[in-house]
Formats: sequence, C-alpha cells, structure tokens
Amino acid sequence: MPPTLASLVQHSALKLTVRAGEDRLQTPVRWVHASELADPVPYMEGGELLLVTATTLDAEDPAAMRRYVRRLVGAGVAGLGFAVGVNYEDIPDALVEAARSEGLPLLGVPRRTAFLAISKAVSQAIAADQYHAVSAGFEIQRELTNAALTEGPAALLARLAAHVDGWAALYDTSGAVVAAAPEWAARRAARLTSDVARLGERPAPASQVVGGDAVDTDDRVELQSLGTGRRVRGVLAVGTAAAPGTAERYAVHSAVALLTLTTERSRALQEAEQRLGAAVLRMLLSGQPDHARAVAGDLYGELLDAPFRLLVAESADAAAGQDRETDHPLEVLAEALEATASRAAEAILVVPEGDERLVVLAVDGGPVVTAAVAYAARESEEAGVAIGLSAPTGPIAAAGAYKQAEQALSVARRRGRALVEHEELAAGSILPLLADDAVRAFADGMLRPLYEHDAKGRGDLAASLRAWLSHHGQWDAAAADLGVHRHTLRYRMRRVEEILGRSLDDPDVRMELWLALKTAEPSPS
Repeated sequence: MPPTLASLVQHSALKLTVRAGEDRLQTPVRWVHASELADPVPYMEGGELLLVTATTLDAEDPAAMRRYVRRLVGAGVAGLGFAVGVNYEDIPDALVEAARSEGLPLLGVPRRTAFLAISKAVSQAIAADQYHAVSAGFEIQRELTNAALTEGPAALLARLAAHVDGWAALYDTSGAVVAAAPEWAARRAARLTSDVARLGERPAPASQVVGGDAVDTDDRVELQSLGTGRRVRGVLAVGTAAAPGTAERYAVHSAVALLTLTTERSRALQEAEQRLGAAVLRMLLSGQPDHARAVAGDLYGELLDAPFRLLVAESADAAAGQDRETDHPLEVLAEALEATASRAAEAILVVPEGDERLVVLAVDGGPVVTAAVAYAARESEEAGVAIGLSAPTGPIAAAGAYKQAEQALSVARRRGRALVEHEELAAGSILPLLADDAVRAFADGMLRPLYEHDAKGRGDLAASLRAWLSHHGQWDAAAADLGVHRHTLRYRMRRVEEILGRSLDDPDVRMELWLALKTAEPSPS
C-alpha cells in the first residue's frame, strides 16, 4: 500500500498530531515537500505533504490563511504539516480554521521531529510499496506463464482477470472474440469489435484506452496489440473500474508478452505445417497419391481419408493487372480460412510461389469450405476475389479436381462472381457460359448474313434453320412445325449453306450454328 496521511500519523517515531481534516487521512502521499514560500503552488504537482515552519507566512491573519489554504487545496496538496515550537508555539487558530473550512488535513509536527525524518518515512514507504508491487508482479508473471504453458490462453485470461479485478478478452486478426474471462465478459468484449479492427490497422505494437461509452458501462478498457512484427496477430482487451496499479500493470504487460509468444509460436508451427501441406498437395496434383499419403502422416492423413474439395482463388485486381494499397484480398481470405480451421486435418492452404493464387484442399462440408462460401457471399458485391470450387473427390482424382476448380474459377471471373462451384457447370446447362461478349460477337458474325437475307423479305432462313436443327435434321417434323412443305424446307437449307459457305452435313457446323442461335435468343424476363 502507498503511504497515507493516516499511516504517517500512526508512525510511532514521528509523533504527528491531527488538527484538521480528520476525515481525509486516507489520502495517499506521493511525496514530501518543504517550502517557506508564500505561494508554493507553482512548484507543486499534487499529492504532496507540504511542510512549513511559517517563517514568511502571516499565519495569524484569517484572510491570508484562507487564501493560502484555498491555493493549496486547488493544487491538490495531500496535507499540510506545521512545525510547532519553531516560529509559533502552536498552530495559529487562523490556519486551523481555514484548514477545517476547506477540508485540508493539517498535521502538527513537534519540534523534535525533523522534516527529514518525515521525508525518509515517506520515501521508505514508497520504496516498500514499489518493491511489493514488483515482487507481486513477478509472482503474477510466473502464474500467468504457467497457465499459458499448461492450460492455454483461456486459462491465462482467467488469471489475468482475477489479478486486475476486472475482465479480459482475446481477439483474432478479424476482430472476433476468441476467448474471454469471466464468461459474461464475452458479450461486453464483442461491443469493441470496431475499436479492435482500427487498432489492428496500426503497426504493432499499439495500444488504445477506450472509455465506458464504447462498452456501455463505466469500465476503462485498455486494448493492446499482439505481435512481434509490424503485422498485428491479435488484440488483448483488459477492462477495469479504474486505471491499473503497478502490480496490475505488470500483469497486463506479462499477458501481452505471453500471448504474443504464444501467437508467434503458433504462427511458426502453422508455417511449418503449411510447408508440409504444400508438399502433400504437389504430390497429389502430380499423380502420386501414395507418396502424398506417406508424407501426410498423422498431420494430414485424416484429411486425405475423407472426401475433400479443391478451391482455387484469385484476386480480381491481380487478374486485371492492378495493385491495391490495402491488404491483398487473397491474404484476407487466407487469414479468414486459417482462423476457421481449428486443426491441420481440416485444410491445406498454399500460395504458390510467384503466383497470385490461393489453393486450398479442405474437407467436403467442413468449416473451411463453409467459410469460403460465406466469405464469397459477403464479398459478392465488390468481388475482391474470384473462387472456383471443385466437386468432392479423393487423393487419386486430385489432379482432375484441380482442373475442375480452375474451370469454375474461369467462369467466376467471366461472370464477375465471387464463387462458382463445379457442380453448377456439370449439373446445369452450358448456355449460361455463353453469356460473354466475345461469344455474342461470334454468334452475331456467324448469323448476320442470314438475318440480312431475311430482312430483305426473301424468306425466313434463320427460323427455318432453328426448326430444322431443333428436330435433329428431320425434314417432315421441321416442315410441319414451320407450316411449309418439306421441299420448301430443303430449298431453304440449301440457301443457308450457300449464304454461310458451310455444309450442314458437318456436325461441328451444326453445333456452332445451334449454339449461335441459342446465344442470340433474348434472355427470359
């Protein structure tokens, strides 16, 4: 405990007496200062016990003492010590009355008690308090270290919250609450997501104190970023009723250091796992499933035993040859998926060297695939990334699944969509894939001679060609559909061949013409 006026009065060697301000003796004493100036306030910081002999004071003048005491109270002086038997045999009534009126503690200092003895007593008490705080801080550090090593971050937060008599919460890089202690603090911590996000945008280390309005309580919340590099790896929030003391400050700093070490250690381990995962993925894509399984071992073996999907993501800006000043969209996506994967057996994430792509192998129906779909849904308007997702597969067909994901990615880019699954292409119609300016231009160029011929009133060749192709070249059925004689239809098809310079006996020509006609159809409203 820091020294107080009460502890000095109770000090048996000092023999101090209380003459005013008895109800304020619990006021802490920051320091002792002796001054005979008529106005010592310009040299005070607040919290001092001021000692005087009244050499230059008109201590018997009530008006002068009222002004003097008011100045001391306004400066935040903790108390006034008056030397009895030096210049005055007792403390003058004018000073006593002024101190009582203003509520300033007034202590009588006997002649045999030197001011230096009071200064030493306060200095020793302050030193003892600091030593106690440092010792307590080291003990807290040991306790937090043991909790972090044996039980994990959640246990560390619980110990920290108890030591600061408040609450603590840990956030990931996205601003989501990872853990909180006590449990009720999770709700309060969630209100700080925007503040955490802003802190995460600043280079580490960074800190911020948030007032009570942000959490809708009277809490004082201190946010501390985690990470040894410039990139923030997480954020710690500590909520208390008042500013932390020395021991509590040690606890907070220890928690920041331990959580940073835990985060960086996890990051290093994660990077090692990613390198192993990249080797497994390369073997799968090169058609070596047996070797891939042997390398995967216990770490990724479970992932290869379950049906999985391959995801290929590309930055929309990268595809357009543009740079972003903000974080790369692929990095944001990768961090979101990494945060979702609770263990290595759920996903392999690889960014090929020199490539602007993210390749992910993840359990079908698992949290990573779900998170990718949800991310694409959130980002669909901006389309910061384009994602292609393969059908479920296994190790033997991984190379084919990668091609599926690439095909789906290509379609996603053309359509301006954030995500396309291969099942959409395989189970649906090919016609939506033709919704492309280049394909429309091809169709228009191929069919324009027929449309120009028909526009001059020389027959309905385009409609006749459509009917003939839709009936697979069956003359009678197509002619009946058009309401003409089959010989008329035969004549029209010969004119189509002459105008286009193509033979309708060629199946490739028939396919191209049919697709061109379908592309030229107006979209259903």
